[in-house]
Amino acid sequence: MSEHKDIAISVKNIVKIFDDERKVLDDVSLDIYKGETFVIMGGSGSGKSTLLRIMTGGVKATSGQIYFNDNNIGDLNEEEREKVKRRFGMSFQSSALLDFLTVEENVSLPLREHTNLDEKIIGIIAKMKLSLVGLQGFEHLYPSQISGGMKKRVGLARAIAMDPEIVFYDEPSAGLDPVVCSHVDKLILDLTKKLNLTSIVVTHHMESAFKIADRMAMIYKGKILQIATPEEIKNSTDPIVKQFINGEIEGPIQIN
Repeated sequence: MSEHKDIAISVKNIVKIFDDERKVLDDVSLDIYKGETFVIMGGSGSGKSTLLRIMTGGVKATSGQIYFNDNNIGDLNEEEREKVKRRFGMSFQSSALLDFLTVEENVSLPLREHTNLDEKIIGIIAKMKLSLVGLQGFEHLYPSQISGGMKKRVGLARAIAMDPEIVFYDEPSAGLDPVVCSHVDKLILDLTKKLNLTSIVVTHHMESAFKIADRMAMIYKGKILQIATPEEIKNSTDPIVKQFINGEIEGPIQIN
């Protein structure tokens, strides 16, 4: 995407080896541009979710660097790292809402934890964020009183509560029916554009991936196979990429 020149986050030579000596990520490097929706795709166990957790500072890489605004996140002290993480929003696969809090209270949580804003201001901000995801009027309901799709949208509202620069989405389409899935896809695109965000989406849901991505990265066995536009990925000659995006049984990807 030639119109994108400023780098939002840069991944350099990331390796992740777990305690049981499994190498989950093997020399992964990629640049994600400001304002784009970047999709990281791959099968179960490919390393995509581990990469997401490393980028957000939740997991420490064995080696390599993550750069955000020219700072290597790994070199920052705990206080500096926390400040950086507040500039990130996270939408979890399970929505990760607290059942004993209302919808509004769930969205307000990061504001209460990380700012000194007055409660009235926090309430106004939470309502604004809920309005952005189409949930005005649902503020006083509890998670048990709303649908799975609505929970996803509450999770999105909470992810943008602190006006982040980058929002990370972990399997945003998981567990949703096709109509709700399409609605969440549209929300991701709308929020990215309206709020001038950079969106990084981890998914194995191909229909959503091709619908929302400006660029895509395919991970297989901890390595990046290809980074390209959706059109280029669709026309890829790599047999692993072709098998994965088409959901074919025959090919180099074997199910154990």
